[in-house]
Amino acid sequence: MSKVQIFIGSVYGGAEQVGELVADELRKLGHDVSLNTYARAEDLARDPDEIILLCHSNTGSGELPDNIQPLYLHLTRDYPRIAGRRYGVINLADSSYTTFNEGGKALDAAFEDLGAQRIGDPLVIDACSGDDPATLARDWVQQWAQLI
Repeated sequence: MSKVQIFIGSVYGGAEQVGELVADELRKLGHDVSLNTYARAEDLARDPDEIILLCHSNTGSGELPDNIQPLYLHLTRDYPRIAGRRYGVINLADSSYTTFNEGGKALDAAFEDLGAQRIGDPLVIDACSGDDPATLARDWVQQWAQLI
């Protein structure tokens, strides 16, 4: 099975809860999973075979939470060598803002610009949809896990 490191970016804890739920689901499927709520530059280089799963929210102004912002800045300023690195994206956003999903798109683009390979489509959980984030995350991770 695969090793997965989940990078959490959360302001009020919603993305952290989703990340923990996804980690539990992946562990049930036999994957080795670690959660990282303060990802640093060296965490990208920890194990090149490890899959990174980005699980974060964005603020109403479309920015990333403070605890994942340093990782984004490292990607866009230092250009780490992550070409070929596999990753996935879960973004919690709110479509009542004109900046809906901008933080998620920016972080995804930063990985893609450096040659990382996204696995599957991102999961975007819209706070205004009325859907249960836990149900959406469970359904998504079951499909995503088949691709890793």
